[in-house]
Amino acid sequence: MAHKTSAVSDEPIEVLFALQPKFNLMDFAGPLEVLSRALHDKNDESTQAFNCTVAAAEPKVISEQGVFVGSQITFKEAYERLNEFDVLVIVGGNSEAILKEKAEPLPLISAFAEIQKKDSARERTLLSICTGSLFLAEQGILSGLSATTHPDSMTKFEILCSNYAQRNLQDRTDVVEDSRYVVNNLRFDLGDEDENPYIRRKSDAGRRPSNARKGSISFKGSNTRRESITRRATMRLGGLRVITSGGISAGLDASLYLVSILVDEEAANEVARVMQHEWVKGTVVDGLDV
Repeated sequence: MAHKTSAVSDEPIEVLFALQPKFNLMDFAGPLEVLSRALHDKNDESTQAFNCTVAAAEPKVISEQGVFVGSQITFKEAYERLNEFDVLVIVGGNSEAILKEKAEPLPLISAFAEIQKKDSARERTLLSICTGSLFLAEQGILSGLSATTHPDSMTKFEILCSNYAQRNLQDRTDVVEDSRYVVNNLRFDLGDEDENPYIRRKSDAGRRPSNARKGSISFKGSNTRRESITRRATMRLGGLRVITSGGISAGLDASLYLVSILVDEEAANEVARVMQHEWVKGTVVDGLDV
């Protein structure tokens, strides 16, 4: 597959959903609905922005609601093709068993993060829905980042984050309790390595620096400042964008945010309109939400 750093109108954004046995059906179906409805041109249904692939251990995987979902590839094939995917979505459900057995998708999460560290020029996103963030915490992905989860799992989440930090002498996680979703590693358009990076802070209110792929509203309205490839490589996880969402329906909001930055805000608003869903914005660390 050709090396790419951003999506354009004729290049679908490749998304991988990882489903463990007894996953939460809404955690999967909600984001899938959002991403599958997103178009580069709302008047042209052939301009689908995302191409979604489902990975599981078996051809069919059962949700905690008792519904079977067919997978398209095995986890083995997912590893072989992992570099093809721009986004990895981790859903909640069956967390106690997965954490106890160190089962998938735990190793897959780490593998995806390692790919980003080795190839910082490529834009990748790791999105967890609801208690899927517990898996990210267990693998140390959230060390030094800000994150959230379902309110009922907040204590368990804090313990997992704290235990990893103590066990591996890593930075603690800033656990956010009052946000629909939390975004880390805001991204910018790539520039030459000798260009000064522009870092969005809360004090940048009113400015519109670029923070997304070509084709996004942020790109269209951006100024000329660009991100340094060298600086991106020094960011946590090689600049991997990490988004954690709260309880089940918050996954819709996080997915709409993903559409807004990888396609454009108009596309996200159109999806929300069709779904009759009121998009509630979350928190973007060191940045302003779109």
